[in-house]
Amino acid sequence: MSLRINDVAPNFTARTTQGTIDFHTWIGDQWAILFSHPKDFTPVCTTELGYMAKIEPEFTKRNAKLIGLSVDPVEDHARWAADIEETQGAAVKYPMIGDTDLAVAKLYNMLPAEAGDTSEGRTAATNATVRSVFIIGPDKQIKLMLTYPMTTGRNFDEILRVLDSMQLTAKHKVATPVNWKQGDDVIITGAVSNDEADKLFPGFKTIKPYLRTTKQPG
Repeated sequence: MSLRINDVAPNFTARTTQGTIDFHTWIGDQWAILFSHPKDFTPVCTTELGYMAKIEPEFTKRNAKLIGLSVDPVEDHARWAADIEETQGAAVKYPMIGDTDLAVAKLYNMLPAEAGDTSEGRTAATNATVRSVFIIGPDKQIKLMLTYPMTTGRNFDEILRVLDSMQLTAKHKVATPVNWKQGDDVIITGAVSNDEADKLFPGFKTIKPYLRTTKQPG
């Protein structure tokens, strides 16, 4: 069965560079960003893991945890982490899952059932679809899913932006418009009547009956 937004993120137990975890227990009451990689010691992913290491404090400030995944063994992850720190100037402090039996990749629909049950002999090309980002909320539901081609480095600043939007809109009856960033005006949701909007968002602007904007709350 394919995964959809608001589905409960499949739980799993797996080895990581920081020991064996139960995924839901590891998330706890925080947000989680699970991002996967086709293979260790690949160039684009090396830059990505290094950048995530640099900006991890930004996720921490937002009550969010990072966790990487590759189908290679945990022992390979440890050696790769040394290369990442050397070439990207940042040490990877978040855990990295060793999905050697492909169980997590299949659970999250990144590989088909017929992909086998071992990472041995697999190449980055055969793992091309293991290149996704999932944002998972404290309620353990999937909030975002993105899959990228191997040749395109991911924009993790965008993941931060989306996380900001999700956390804002979870607290207030608003949505964020195109290219929104922290501090920009927001959209009042259609579920809010004009009378309620007067109380919640005094001075809001009506552009169309279905398009009302206001200053970012909070």
